[in-house]
Amino acid sequence: MADNSFSDGVPSDSLEAAKNTSTSEKLTDQVMQNPQVLAALQERLDSVSHTPSSYIETLPKAVKRRINALKQLQVKCAHIEAKFYEEVHGLERKYAALYQPLFDKRREFVTGDVEPTDAESEWHSENEEEDKLAGDMKNKVVIAEKEAAPAEEPNPKGIPGFWFTIFRNVDMLSELVQEYDEPILKHLQDIKVRFSEPGQPMSFVLEFHFEPNDYFTNSVLTKTYKMKSEPDKADPFSFEGPEIVDCDGCTIDWKKGKNVTVKTIKKKQKHKGRGTVRTIIKQVPNDSFFNFFNPLKASGDGESLDEDSEFTLASDFEIGHFFRERIVPRAVLYFTGEAIEDDDNFEEGEEGEEEELEGDEEGEEEDDVDVNSKV
Repeated sequence: MADNSFSDGVPSDSLEAAKNTSTSEKLTDQVMQNPQVLAALQERLDSVSHTPSSYIETLPKAVKRRINALKQLQVKCAHIEAKFYEEVHGLERKYAALYQPLFDKRREFVTGDVEPTDAESEWHSENEEEDKLAGDMKNKVVIAEKEAAPAEEPNPKGIPGFWFTIFRNVDMLSELVQEYDEPILKHLQDIKVRFSEPGQPMSFVLEFHFEPNDYFTNSVLTKTYKMKSEPDKADPFSFEGPEIVDCDGCTIDWKKGKNVTVKTIKKKQKHKGRGTVRTIIKQVPNDSFFNFFNPLKASGDGESLDEDSEFTLASDFEIGHFFRERIVPRAVLYFTGEAIEDDDNFEEGEEGEEEELEGDEEGEEEDDVDVNSKV
């Protein structure tokens, strides 16, 4: 009996497969030649959102290989950029030494240790004519007052409340200052920035110099900001220059009863069994600018911080950077408000980019009584 599975030495299933393939190709050709089908297919392709990553995925392997080579070059560029910023830090250190004599003289004028000469005090403002007219009017008023009742014009020492006024003028700082901080900040005489020495890890120190006062014995309070200027191994392309990664404060030697960073409260406790009530006294943290010198530590053990802690740390870094880059170099302009007006002239961004957050949490009532003595 003849075997029907072969025809002229070719298996019948192979012939069937070849026949199906030929039919499929003919159908494809017919479909691709149909304008309506092509239009529908193009419309569907156009509706698909094209992203850079999706485009990269469509490229041939040879092109992807060359792109990887470009990324290797980009990483090397990031490391060169890091070296550039290290040298910039060295330049900052060099020029800080040139600025310092001027800042030292600024402190002498502010504290009243030295009186500026007439030449040093001469200043021509943009509104000189208006100032002259105002001065003439003031002189007339002064003459009239002298004729009525001779009195000496007050001449306080230096520029009273110079740094405290800056704190009050700058929103970022005034938000930190409580009413009980104000009399302490009036003793602030100078703020300095000190850069790390060559060969040391990149950092800078803020020094707050105080005159003798009734609140603490320190003459200088310090805050050290540690910086990093190298690409992250896990994400080297995110490198945009040096960043603050941690900070250290200092111990404030408060005089007895003058520590504004804590408050003493009386708390009533009821015994569950006997029903008796006792009053305990304890100290709890208190809002104060001087918490600035007891900062939250960045997590160094691999554990991530919660969202509130991350926000607090980021705000701290921002304030430290602002002191270094703006407040200390341009102190007089923040005292007069001119620098603040300049800052306000910058546009905040397009409308619709900001989202207002409304708090809906209600504070819990506590049976606590603040027994702090007035400072």
